[in-house]
This record gives sequence, C-alpha cells and structure tokens, in this order.
Amino acid sequence: MIDCFDGAIVSWTMSTTPNAELVNTMLDQAMQTLQEGERPVIHTDRGAHYRWHGWIDRMDSHDLIRSMSKKGCSPDNTACEGFFGRLKNEFFYGESWLDASLENFIEQLDEYLVWYNHERIKLSLGGMSIIKHRETLSCVA
Repeated sequence: MIDCFDGAIVSWTMSTTPNAELVNTMLDQAMQTLQEGERPVIHTDRGAHYRWHGWIDRMDSHDLIRSMSKKGCSPDNTACEGFFGRLKNEFFYGESWLDASLENFIEQLDEYLVWYNHERIKLSLGGMSIIKHRETLSCVA
C-alpha cells in the first residue's frame, strides 16, 4: 500500500497467490498506522479481492473511503504501477534468482522494502529518504 503524499510504502504483505488474506492483512496493517480521525482514500484496481465482503467490511468499519479504477484505466494506479516498476528495476532485474529459495527471496524483498522507506533517497523529496523527509515535517513519531 503506497501513500501518494510521498510514495511511502505504508504496509505490505507477501504471498504466492493474490487472495483475500493477503489484501486483508495488508489493510489491517495499514489501518494500524492511522491517527485518530484520519480517513484516507484507499484506491485499488478491480481485483476480486478488493470486492470481497471481508475487504469491504474492514473499509466500512473504519470509515475509510473506497476508490476503484474504471475498467482498463491504468492511470488511476500510477503510484503503485510506478513503484512496482522501480521495484523490478532496483531489486529484481539483473539478479539470478534460480538458486534462491522462496524464503530467501521473501527475506531479501522485505529488506528492500524497509530500505526503500528508510534509506533510498528521492530527488522529489530534496534528496532525502521518505522517513527522513517525514521527520523534517514532524510526520514520524
């Protein structure tokens, strides 16, 4: 889940299949980061798991605002599509994953995601990492 304010990865989960548990867990983790009274817009593509009752119930119970792309409207998903492009270029491509176990791959991917928020600089944030930029704005406790 990407925060469109600064591109921070708010929460993530990993699985070998896109299913309800995957997205529900990610949403539960993201909701734990919200401050009292925050009601962000949660934008998704048209994946079936975003239309299942568990997802909708979670959204409604926390009074979150749902937004879903029109069919075939990929510009609505620019933040996530851009992130996945960077992830592939910086983490995945150029590496040989043939001998990597699933557990090792997940561990390295998790490390990359932490690095992305805490250490990777963004020119759009004045050459600071996302977390450093948030600290300058007093957005991080």
